[in-house]
Amino acid sequence: MFAPSAGYDRAITIFSPDGRLYQVEYALETVRRGSLAVGVRTNEGVVLAVEERGRKLQSGYSVVKMFQIDDHIGAVGAGYIPDARIQVDNARVIAQSNKLVYEEPVDIETVAKRIADLNQQYTQYAGVRPFGVSLIIAGVDENRGPVVYLTDPTGAYLSFDAIAIGAGSDQVNEYLEKNYDKGISLDEGIRLAIECIYLVSEDKAGTAHIKTAVVEAESKMMRKLSEDEIAKSAASAKTRSDKPANKGA
Repeated sequence: MFAPSAGYDRAITIFSPDGRLYQVEYALETVRRGSLAVGVRTNEGVVLAVEERGRKLQSGYSVVKMFQIDDHIGAVGAGYIPDARIQVDNARVIAQSNKLVYEEPVDIETVAKRIADLNQQYTQYAGVRPFGVSLIIAGVDENRGPVVYLTDPTGAYLSFDAIAIGAGSDQVNEYLEKNYDKGISLDEGIRLAIECIYLVSEDKAGTAHIKTAVVEAESKMMRKLSEDEIAKSAASAKTRSDKPANKGA
């Protein structure tokens, strides 16, 4: 009866006859086409990892898909990364405002909810477009300990033990469902996150395309792993991840 979009994708405020907001769906597709990002929760802290391919002469210190929101909170994004910067800037203001007003670190869920609220606003006002990015926001709460949250362009936010977003995320999430265990150590969580990237990456060797960070439960401080630390974890991770990848080929 109707064409697939039939003009209903020309404005963010118009629902199609079958109840769809096409602009929001296009934003979700942008996320699905982005580089893979992974978040893993362990009892010893959280792990964030992202595949990031730089240009040939780009500085290795330039990381654009991994962010620090506060001492105890980090984030990785998939999709249109300039949108991620805007969301992270908002998250930093939220974190610092909470510290000034209440004199305590902000809860990670508070940050995730406020970013989700911002996303939702951009699905209902004319003259704007949805944010074309999803964020994995993870850290260590004072009361709840290590937590991982996902926000997306629809305005939803959910808590996960382990989650992947971006290109190949369906395959990686299946891998996580089979291989994640709530009792894993932080080191095992790092290896698992790196395995996930190798699983769908075109580059099955080296670690220059992998960026990883942790927030340890004891210190409650985000720390980016050095290239040597990533290479050490990748040495065992690559061997394990090769098997599922080859099996599905």
